[in-house]
Order: sequence, then C-alpha cells, then structure tokens
Amino acid sequence: MEVVLSPSEIGGKLRAPASKSAMQRACAAALLHAGPSRIHNPGRSNDDQVSLRIIQQLGAAVQDHGTFIEIHSHGAAQIDNMPIGRLDFGESGLSIRMFTPIAALSSREITIDGQGSLKKRPMYFFNEVLPQLGVQVKTKSNLVPVRLQGPLRPKDITVNGSMSSQYITGLLMAYSAIARAPVSIQVRQAVSTPYIDLTLEMMKHFGLQVPRVTPDYTFYFDGDSEISGEEVEYTVEGDWSNAAFWLVAGAVLQPVQVTGLRLDSVQGDREILEVIKRAGAIVSTENQIIRVEPARLGAFEFNAKDCPDLFPPLVVLAAYCNGISRIHGVERLKYKESNRADSLQREFQKLGVSVHIEGNTMWVHGSERLYGADLHAHNDHRIAMALSIAALGAKSESVLYQAESVSKSYPDFYRDLKSLGANIKIIE
Repeated sequence: MEVVLSPSEIGGKLRAPASKSAMQRACAAALLHAGPSRIHNPGRSNDDQVSLRIIQQLGAAVQDHGTFIEIHSHGAAQIDNMPIGRLDFGESGLSIRMFTPIAALSSREITIDGQGSLKKRPMYFFNEVLPQLGVQVKTKSNLVPVRLQGPLRPKDITVNGSMSSQYITGLLMAYSAIARAPVSIQVRQAVSTPYIDLTLEMMKHFGLQVPRVTPDYTFYFDGDSEISGEEVEYTVEGDWSNAAFWLVAGAVLQPVQVTGLRLDSVQGDREILEVIKRAGAIVSTENQIIRVEPARLGAFEFNAKDCPDLFPPLVVLAAYCNGISRIHGVERLKYKESNRADSLQREFQKLGVSVHIEGNTMWVHGSERLYGADLHAHNDHRIAMALSIAALGAKSESVLYQAESVSKSYPDFYRDLKSLGANIKIIE
C-alpha cells in the first residue's frame, strides 16, 4: 500500500489506541489464570490477534464480543494436554518471546515459528536459557524455526537481559504458573525495565504468583502457585508508544488533544511527554486529556535505552527542533522490525534532515523545513508512522511505500490521521 502525503495543517482530538504491550500480556495472564477473564477495550492490531490465536492453541477458549473479549482457561495444567505441534507467531516479537517459555511447560515437542522480519530476529536467548531449565532446544543459527521439548522446570537461574525485557516477561509468566518451591531469576543488564513492571502489574491483576523484586532485578518466587479461579475483569489502557506520534504531531504541526492515556501508567514510553516539554512545546493535562501545541522548539538530549520504541517519534520531534538533538540507546534498534537506526537515518535524510550515528548515539540536525520525497517504511510500523507525521510538514508532497505495515500495531492509524485533517491519499 502506498500513501501520498501532502503538506497539511493537522489538529484536533482523538483517543489513543489500546496498548499492544498491555493487551498481549493480558492474553498471556488470562491463559495462565485458572478461570474466566474479560478483557475490555481489546487491541485489534495484527500482533494482538497473534496473541489471541496462540492462547487458543495452548488451550484457552476465546469469545470476541466486540467491546470485550471473554477468555476461559484451566491455567497452565491444560497446556500439556494440547496437541500444539506448531506455533506461528507471525511478526510479533513480544508474543514469541513471551509465549515460548509458557509453551515449553508442555512435555510435547513444539515448533516455534514466525514470518517476515521475525525470521531475521535472533532467538539465542532460548538456546542459552531454556536448556538450563530442562528444555531441549534445536535451532539453526539461533533463528526460527525453533524446536522445543519440555517440560520447563523452574530453578535458580541468572540470565542476561540486555537483548530485550520481553524474554524476561516470558520467564516470569512461566515461573509464576508452576513454581511450587522457592526459586529465583537474577537478571543482569536489565533493559526496558518499565515493561517488566507492566508484566508484574498484569500478573498481580490476574491473580498469578508475583515475585519479590530486589533493586538489582532479582525475582524471588516463594512457590505459592495456587491461582484463584475467580472471574477477572481487565480494561486495556491506552498505548503510549503509538500515542507518542500524535503528541509529537501536536508539538511540530498544530495543537492535538489525546484521550485514553493513563498518566500514572508504568509504560516506559510515557516519557515522551517529558521530552516534548523539554523541547519547548506547550503541554497541558486536564480531565485525562493531554493537549500539546507548538512553540519554538529547541534541541534535546534523551536516553531511550529503556524505551527504544520512542526513537521514531523522537526523530520526528528532533527534525523540527532548532539545533542538534542527541538520542542515546541506538544499540536497542538493530533487531526490531527493521534495523531502525539505519531506516531512520536513510529516510529522514531524504526529507532533508541530517542524521548521523556515533557509537550508541544518534545525532539529529533540526531543519527549518523538510522536503517531500519518495519514502520507504522498511516493513516497519513505527517507521511508517514516523515518516507519515514528518512528511505532513514538508514543503511538497511525499509518497510512502509499504504503509500497510502500520497494521502490525495500529490498523486505524491512517483513518485517525485523516480525522485530524491530514491531506492524504491511500493507494491500495
């Protein structure tokens, strides 16, 4: 799909989409909860649909009622009874990293697979960690497909968390379901720690066993794995990661108001609000409505190590700032849907924005005016959204190729963009 983006003065009010991070974790927690669950305001992205399909393959019954999804599960005990065979995670990085340790609770042989960009994302964590927990792992070059033969048995373990917190989420979920004696997970070089906090928050909400956490990110389970069978009601909060694009649009184009976001959320990407303020935009919050409007923007510095998904909207913001902005944490971008550092550098330079990388830092030279260009999303949803917002403030028309990639996390992105007054044309 191609999108033609003409210079536009967008502005208005919209509701943040449901959080993909929360929705997928809620699916996993509902699977491990031995009882009924209702998930309100469910996410509808491609990745969310992957999680719903996976929990059904692992034994949960799912009914979609539109405004809520009803899930009935017998907990971890049912997983070993399911003839799973093969689990296809599409292109969902969170789902494959979170559900693989859960699927390994089964004593049956299971093949873990994926599509598209997921076939290029390394899975060495499983090859290094799961065998220590009694799981046989077979893979070529640490890529999917991965064959597993469980069952996973919790034990005291130390793991490297520098690749992604999503692997830690999977281990925490699996341990919470079956640990029947005191056991610990020590995480060295933990990253994206706010999203580990989101996992723990979700486990608590669904009545799962929640570990005690020390400042050095050691998780202690006491072995009380009795899970309540009472019905759980959960409402998926708004997604700060995707809402970041609207907040940045308000800072660089015209005033935008966003509803549906929890100001007290543990989502790490809520930091976007502080960066926008630091850059000089006018930000106000009242009655759970966040309003951002343009002002004279100055260069900023920010470490995105714990919230790497903010890189694309931050580059949009930096492109419109006076001066040179510095964004740290580039090493977190290599194994996303694309090599995001490279994708951002290539595409923003087409728009007339100088971007260069030194070590772990990206330097973005703000431009007085961007130029229209032929742009490519690199099959990356966040690159597509970033380029779409940036191009609306350019001097001339831009064409974005592979724009359909937004469906991975935000299928309604272009509908919402039009609702703000964007002059765009979609070519299927």
